[in-house]
Amino acid sequence: MLDKGVETLDPPRLSDQLCFAAYAAAHAFGKAYREVLDPLGLTYPQYLVLLVLWEDGEMAVKDIGRRLHLDTGTLTPLLKRMEAAGLVRRKRSLDDERQVRVSVTGKGRDLKKPVADACEHVACTLELPPAKVEALRASLIEIVHSLGRR
Repeated sequence: MLDKGVETLDPPRLSDQLCFAAYAAAHAFGKAYREVLDPLGLTYPQYLVLLVLWEDGEMAVKDIGRRLHLDTGTLTPLLKRMEAAGLVRRKRSLDDERQVRVSVTGKGRDLKKPVADACEHVACTLELPPAKVEALRASLIEIVHSLGRR
């Protein structure tokens, strides 16, 4: 029983939560990308790894993890599956045997065009003007940086 005169605070509403809006958007993106990547034999995390490697070329596992905000424990099994599928090659660095370097194979490079087409399809389903998409992307990156400074 509450004392008279004691003000109670209403719990926050789910629909007012930025974190839930971001979560729901990530879930919707995951579903949209799953629909276009499944036929290519890719998962969304594998797609992200390929994007990084296509951009930067051969990289150390730790650098891929840094770019994707993934720890080595998550990334290593993912890369092993990609290697088994013939998409990437992993090899120990000649300079430092503790470091594993990853590169895209020919099979992985051959996915560039189909992946670009799949991404275009997802972008078109957004039905948002490019300027708004860019503004949302920039805002989300700001949030990641702000929360990462904690």
